[in-house]
Amino acid sequence: MNKQVEVPVPHTGNRIDEKAERIKQATSEAVASTKEAVERTADRVEESLHHATDKAAHAASRASEKAADLGERGREVYDETIDRADEWLEHARDYVRAKPVQSVAIALGAGWLLGRILRR
Repeated sequence: MNKQVEVPVPHTGNRIDEKAERIKQATSEAVASTKEAVERTADRVEESLHHATDKAAHAASRASEKAADLGERGREVYDETIDRADEWLEHARDYVRAKPVQSVAIALGAGWLLGRILRR
């Protein structure tokens, strides 16, 4: 005779609930871990961008200062050149006043020589 023996089955519903809870916890932990990793990466990217921006601003500032220095030096050289040209012109005027005949002879000689050179 076949007797059926009933084996007590643990509550299947409880096991499913426990597994569902474990999956829920694992998912929550994975989401939290991913969120932390994304935030750390975002912080690093932001820090790198700030660093790059600071370096670019510093380089631009240095270039601007260098350009200003070069501009100032150019103005100084220009002023010095104008002063020297004025001095030479004044010396030439003084020479012409002191020696007018020699000045005319030098001018004629220079004109003749320049004419010969330019004809060739």
